[in-house]
Amino acid sequence: MVKNEDKAGAYGASSIKVLEGLEGVRHRPAMYIGSTGKQGMHHLVYEIVDNAVDEAMGGFCDLIDISINKDGSITVIDNGRGIPVEMHPVYKKPAVEIAITKLHAGGKFDKDSYKVSGGLHGVGISVVAALSKLMKVTIKRGGKIYKQEYKIGKPVHDLKITGECEKNDTGTEITFYPDDSIFSVKEFDFSVLQTRFREIAFLNKGIKIILADEATKKKEIFHYEGGLVEFVKWVNRSKQDLHKPIYFTKEDSKVSIECAVQYNDSYQENVLSFVNTINTVEGGTHVAGFRTALTRAINDYAHKNNLVKGENLTGDDVREGLTAIISVKVLEPQFEGQTKTKLGNSEVKGIIDSITMNALSMFFEENPTIAKRVVSKAIDAQRARNAAKKAKELVRRKSAFGGGGLPGKLADCSSKKKDETELFIVEGDSAAGSSKQGRNREFQAILPLKGKILNVEKANQIKILSNEEITNLITAMGTGIGEQYNIDDLRYSKIIIMTDADVDGAHIRTLLLTFFFRFTPKLIENGNLYIAVSPLYRVRKKKDHYVYSDSELKKVLSELGSGADVQRFKGLGEMNPEQLWETTMDPKRRLLNRVMIEDAVAADDMFSKLMGDDVEPRRQFIAERAKEAQIDV
Repeated sequence: MVKNEDKAGAYGASSIKVLEGLEGVRHRPAMYIGSTGKQGMHHLVYEIVDNAVDEAMGGFCDLIDISINKDGSITVIDNGRGIPVEMHPVYKKPAVEIAITKLHAGGKFDKDSYKVSGGLHGVGISVVAALSKLMKVTIKRGGKIYKQEYKIGKPVHDLKITGECEKNDTGTEITFYPDDSIFSVKEFDFSVLQTRFREIAFLNKGIKIILADEATKKKEIFHYEGGLVEFVKWVNRSKQDLHKPIYFTKEDSKVSIECAVQYNDSYQENVLSFVNTINTVEGGTHVAGFRTALTRAINDYAHKNNLVKGENLTGDDVREGLTAIISVKVLEPQFEGQTKTKLGNSEVKGIIDSITMNALSMFFEENPTIAKRVVSKAIDAQRARNAAKKAKELVRRKSAFGGGGLPGKLADCSSKKKDETELFIVEGDSAAGSSKQGRNREFQAILPLKGKILNVEKANQIKILSNEEITNLITAMGTGIGEQYNIDDLRYSKIIIMTDADVDGAHIRTLLLTFFFRFTPKLIENGNLYIAVSPLYRVRKKKDHYVYSDSELKKVLSELGSGADVQRFKGLGEMNPEQLWETTMDPKRRLLNRVMIEDAVAADDMFSKLMGDDVEPRRQFIAERAKEAQIDV
């Protein structure tokens, strides 16, 4: 990528527009960065990097260098134009100071500075400064080097010139130290940052992103001239692809789209969508437009070439084994949904539909061998769907509300108000017995599973819908799956996975998570899926203390003395009903972890790697993390 020198002059102090002040960020940080845990602290890095990416999308930057420093700070360096340093025409302070000390101040609010911009919350550098005990800013611009420092969002000193540089040597360097009085975690995770920056590099072909960790000496360089074509190959690397990637890109006055499509021999659909580099986990109008066009284009080609007769291929048929990356740039994106990662712009659907339809139709005409392979894959899926029709009808018949058609093993609750009801999924007769006796029958239902459920990552739809345990689970939830899935038919507000605290329990939990991620992702996106946290130990001295981790055990034993009796719980069935209620099921005292999809790309990669057919990626994953494993003797 070559820096766009011609437009650089349009970006100056007057481009910095202020929307409101910085009050309240430190009082309610989660409002601005999502949380004060691991997710929120890493979001600080994304906000700084997103500013550099905005420069790259405008053609002004092609290198971003991120360092995790030994002292706990992060340094981000880019070779963009440098944050403006001239006096702001309204506030009479250097523009960089306004950008850092005022919330919603920056070039992305000025259409002449950035046509499109990323950053999920749009709060940028000011929130990072407010939540950092120290931030150092160095700017190269106009042949001079400027520096300024901030503590919790307030300038330590005025902006000062500290040296000179070449006129074409421009950029911004920011080092910040997260405020440890706010964040519950103390260290940055290289792998978390690695995943996000790999995505950014794929989505902005030509940009080079360097990530280094001073302490561990780890270093990764992300640079993909192939862009989305390389991205779709990377996502499919653990699967057997069926053809070379289909790639198209088009830009009009309102929207630009870049898309790569490649089918593989799996049974899963994997559509990854982005708006202005933001991962739209919940999809939106751009995804709806793409899916409609894909179904129509494949059906048109199939009928035109007499590959199918009569019945049309459905959306489920044409998306089996599909991997697609959809990246759109929108001038003023409107996000909706609980996590603000669903595109709502209504005009985008028709534009993407039209562009995709034309691009796919042209590709199929020019590449008949690939087109016939894609249609053949969809026809196989259609046959499987028809063969599984009876199983689906059984599921739909049983899922009507009421006890008549519900699974025999389900111990349902008496309340019909789904907003206050819970379904516990447990494994084994002993755990089922304890949980049925210990529960509150009014609002807690229990569904026992027999052994380990089917690994849906390796199975086709016929096998999945013929599996009794999965059929019982779908029936109990009431939502259906695939195109029949309807979140409004969910019979419980919380679906809670409650398994033993051992290796088998962890495996069963992973198998269930694979099912939910692949077949009912909206359940996760809607915040209805949870994991129960059961205690690892009971420490008895005068009274019982329930302990949920090894570190907590050490603390409790040091407080109680070494005369305490310690019992390790291996399974839920080892607890009597009262203990299970008190520790794991009582809403007033229990611990629940809500399941979320923070990164759809990383989640898909992990499920493919751990649960798929390809052994080598799994072996490599285990070998790399063997040292992290804790052996329970």
